[in-house]
Amino acid sequence: MRRETDQKAHEELATDAALEHERLTSLVNSMADGVIATDQNVTTLLYNGAALEILDVNRAITGKQLPGIMKLVDKNNQPVDIRELVLGTTTPSTSRDLRLAYPDKSSISLYLSIAPVRLGYGEGGARGYVLLLRDITREKSLEEERDEFISVISHELRTPIAIAEGNISNAQFLLDKTGNINQVKEALKLTYEQITFLANMINDLSTLSRAERGKLLVEVENVNAHELARELAENYQAEATAKGLTIKTNIDPHLELLKSNKLYAGEILQNFMTNALKYTKTGSITISAEQRPAGVQFQIADTGIGISKADQARVFDKFFRSEDYRTKETGGTGLGLYVTMKLARLIHAEIDLTSELNHGSTFTIFIPNLK
Repeated sequence: MRRETDQKAHEELATDAALEHERLTSLVNSMADGVIATDQNVTTLLYNGAALEILDVNRAITGKQLPGIMKLVDKNNQPVDIRELVLGTTTPSTSRDLRLAYPDKSSISLYLSIAPVRLGYGEGGARGYVLLLRDITREKSLEEERDEFISVISHELRTPIAIAEGNISNAQFLLDKTGNINQVKEALKLTYEQITFLANMINDLSTLSRAERGKLLVEVENVNAHELARELAENYQAEATAKGLTIKTNIDPHLELLKSNKLYAGEILQNFMTNALKYTKTGSITISAEQRPAGVQFQIADTGIGISKADQARVFDKFFRSEDYRTKETGGTGLGLYVTMKLARLIHAEIDLTSELNHGSTFTIFIPNLK
């Protein structure tokens, strides 16, 4: 009788253990983070589907050693021994600075939490480890972009503020000591230029912020394309003349009304015009506008320094500035053309670039009629 009772109790315990294991497996599989449980020799005992997805494997990993399924590298791209890392963990720890490397040479930024645990009951219970894995590539990318943004903007703000402050101080000194009005005017002119630069930068940042938060609305209206091109030439004539440049126009006299957003279309063209003036020292800038079946095609062509093939692929990237020493002679945050592309997408405009170093650049902008 006692033997039967013991056997029954043993069976009940086995059933309870199986149910507990099933509940645990269900819980682990329901987690969004990857979970891997190992024994004290870092041999995999339990895992979930999220872990397989992060590891990019489609086979069972039970009984596999961690070094055989996880290849880690640090921020300097140096290999990290996962066995050593896990076995050296005596208290729960986390890291956001490791990358998980895949066989095809790609990698992801990895959040990795390691916790030593007991895998059984009582003091004699087996020891092991539980690892939590999460792909934080996008988060890290945003963090790096934020840090770069702060670095670039703080640098770009510091320079014009310092120049403006110096020129105002100089103007005050000249008034007090010499009374030379011409020198004071020159100091104030330089100050005005720096303040204008700051205003344009703030405008770019404001537009960028609203565009990236999806707060920019497109109100379709009738736009006089001929007037838009003509005003563009007139508005930049004084600046071009001051640099010894010629502005030419080639505007189709039969341009039809364009159904688009005048503000955004104008900003796109102004940004390209500003860019052309900035990087053209001699020669001319030509503004063209032609009627197309579904809209109007504008072109802004300059005789400036041109853009290398490598840089052409990146000119619309956020914060990008060419390494060409001639671009360092002018200020800029690398936001102008990035904002321009954002606005172009809002009104479904298409932009094409052709350029050759030392022979100028041509930006072609097709603005379609919107419904």
